[in-house]
Amino acid sequence: MSGTLNKVMLIGHLGDEVKMHYFEGGGCIGRFPLATNETYTNKQTGERVTNTDWHNVVVRNKAAEICEKYLSKGDKVYVEGRLKTRQWQGEDGATRYATEVQVQDFTFLTTKKESLSNSQSSPQSDEAGKGTPQNMASVHESDQEDDLPF
Repeated sequence: MSGTLNKVMLIGHLGDEVKMHYFEGGGCIGRFPLATNETYTNKQTGERVTNTDWHNVVVRNKAAEICEKYLSKGDKVYVEGRLKTRQWQGEDGATRYATEVQVQDFTFLTTKKESLSNSQSSPQSDEAGKGTPQNMASVHESDQEDDLPF
């Protein structure tokens, strides 16, 4: 195989709110930690063990604004993208590294706002779900920049 592949797919829970940074040219970037869990049973003790891995997630521009608006700490989300490692000099002069997931696609799976509105709304209201993240949850990075009429 002559090609290479850099692709990450994660389903996890936000560990914090989406932190936004805005640039002079009008662009923006959003960052948040995402926790994924692995659970297994220890064969010696019979005890259930859960290991949590933390991932640094980065979303850009319109996708970042959507995440900031609808996601909050504890929400479950699917993200798809690529790994990118950044390097910089720390204040102490040491070289620092961070590996991040650069998001290209995401889908909201559960949100606290959605759960709260579902528990408070009556089952008769069909209009309650319109405009919620459930109806506009999947966003592709390439969809945001297309001006095609179809």
